[in-house]
Amino acid sequence: MAGNSFGTQLRFTTFGESHGSQIGCVVDGVPAGLSLSEADIQPDLDRRKPGTSKYVTQRRESDEVTITSGVFEGRTTGTPIGLIIHNGDQRSKDYGEIKDQFRPGHADFTYWQKYGVRDYRGGGRSSARETAMRVAAGAIAKRILTEICPQPVAVRGAMVTMGSLGIDRANWQWDSVASNAFFCPDAQAADAWAVELDRLRKDGNSAGGVIEVVADGIPAGLGAPVYSKLDSDLAAALMSINAAKGVEIGDGFAAAALNGVGNADEMGVDNNGKPTFASNHAGGILGGISTGQPVVARLAIKPTSSILTPRASINRFGEPVSVVTKGRHDPCVAIRGVPVAEAMVAIVLADHLLQARAEGVPLTPRTWDSRED
Repeated sequence: MAGNSFGTQLRFTTFGESHGSQIGCVVDGVPAGLSLSEADIQPDLDRRKPGTSKYVTQRRESDEVTITSGVFEGRTTGTPIGLIIHNGDQRSKDYGEIKDQFRPGHADFTYWQKYGVRDYRGGGRSSARETAMRVAAGAIAKRILTEICPQPVAVRGAMVTMGSLGIDRANWQWDSVASNAFFCPDAQAADAWAVELDRLRKDGNSAGGVIEVVADGIPAGLGAPVYSKLDSDLAAALMSINAAKGVEIGDGFAAAALNGVGNADEMGVDNNGKPTFASNHAGGILGGISTGQPVVARLAIKPTSSILTPRASINRFGEPVSVVTKGRHDPCVAIRGVPVAEAMVAIVLADHLLQARAEGVPLTPRTWDSRED
């Protein structure tokens, strides 16, 4: 099986299955001399791990990460960094009834069609359990951004819709994201979401959601104008996340309803001679290259397919079956998708930052050309 690696200058490869003994990854391309320890990685993993509220799967995993290589005396050595998380709360018996059945909305059928064999215990390699290692790699990417960018960088995610319920952007507070179970920036909206998700859970149903990631402090000049566009790499990274069905950069699909006057991000120069923008419809990227504005991306996550409501399907013998997925599942997988989306955005940005540095791209605003009369 190919396709287990992501990135160019900064590249990581994950391995392991949902109900295997462990999951892990190797992160290559990290510059030598960066300060790094498990304590830099664990907080992001703790945000993603299961069992943190009644609105996520009740599987109990500590998700405690161990650095196995690439760090010596608290500093990266420039060699591949190995990361391991041991699985501790597998209940494979929960999946015994569906080992020959294809769960609607899952990768069961396509995986079997491609490989002729599948690990039915929680989806095996196609399980969202793999995303823990993306979050670990993303924490390393954030360290790269912090230590190399010429100004402070913050890559932050929030859930902005759950099902048909959205937020009031006038109520957006980043501090609220950490204070509710939904990573929601609008505390009032989070209360309404809790009521709705309780109803769906009791009905054996689930909800989707939209995640928004904002990266502040990203310098202008990251990306390239053709096949290495910053926004195309962000789209690829976010679409690789389990249950992702759509990605937007900036205004995204809403930009199609604007006219040229409304969509233009007018430019000027501030009192310090630095370029400014009157708006950010482009989401911080023009022509595939970062503008120096906040990079904004959104990710649509479909409703969790593992539900208790019976759904019609077939088994591997071609017979009709009614499938009920028992076990411990997220009623809204978008919730724990927030730190995963954050991680993938950070990885792409760090990758492009390292590429820009290797190409000699200035990471501070260029000096204006002089005009000769």
